[in-house]
Order: sequence, then structure tokens, then C-alpha cells
Amino acid sequence: MIIKQLSVFLENKTGRINEVTSVLGNAGINLSAFSMAENAEFGILRVIVSDPDKAYKLLKDNHFGVTLTEVVCLNCPNTPGALSKALHYLSEAGVFIEYMYAFSSGDVAHVVIRPNDINMCIDILRRHSLELMAAHQLYQL
Repeated sequence: MIIKQLSVFLENKTGRINEVTSVLGNAGINLSAFSMAENAEFGILRVIVSDPDKAYKLLKDNHFGVTLTEVVCLNCPNTPGALSKALHYLSEAGVFIEYMYAFSSGDVAHVVIRPNDINMCIDILRRHSLELMAAHQLYQL
């Protein structure tokens, strides 16, 4: 249930995101999900790819600031209130969410969550019979 995610630190200048996607694409690595956050001077590209270990090495070899972090991906109904219910369970148990992002595929919303305690997060979501996506499933999207 634990998924490896890359966080790539980029200067805010034209073409930097393209450089990352070119390095990965030329190596046959597919992006399954991503999020971009920025401030005035730099951005953080968070990305889940088909081969995270290979992507990490490639990006390091190409002088990108990159880290591997662990996240979980919750599959929940793409309906009003479904995410709120899951987040309530986590909040009630004291799990802090550092960040999250989502994408949908029809009637299912896939929510990538970076909690402060990943094992507790997984335990709570499972205890409430919520569906978590396996890493290999997300890597293959």
C-alpha cells in the first residue's frame, strides 16, 4: 500500500518542467500522477512514475534535486462528501496530512496522501474498510 513518490525541486524558470519530463520520457518512464507547487523562487514537482527507483537515479544523474517519499493512495467514490468522511477518520485519530492531491477516473477519485504517520494512516483507512491502491496499480496507470 505504500507508494514511492518523487519530489523534484526546480528553479522557477521556463523549460525546467520539460527537462524533467524529457529525461523521464526518453528513459521510457511514464508519469502516473503529479502535482506542482511553487513559490517565488522554486517549485516542487511531486510525481508518481512507472519506475520510481530508476527515475530517482536518472534525475540525480542529471543534477536535479530529488527525494523519494512514501505516500498512500486512497480510492474513494467520486461523490460529494466521500473524501470528507475519510479525512474525518484520519483527523479523529490524530493523523496530520502534510499534503495531498487527487485525480479522478470516472466514478473513482484517487487521492494521494502524504501523512505524518503512514502506517497509522493505512491502518485507520483499512479499519474503516476504505480502499487503498497498491503501488504497482498506480505505477501502471
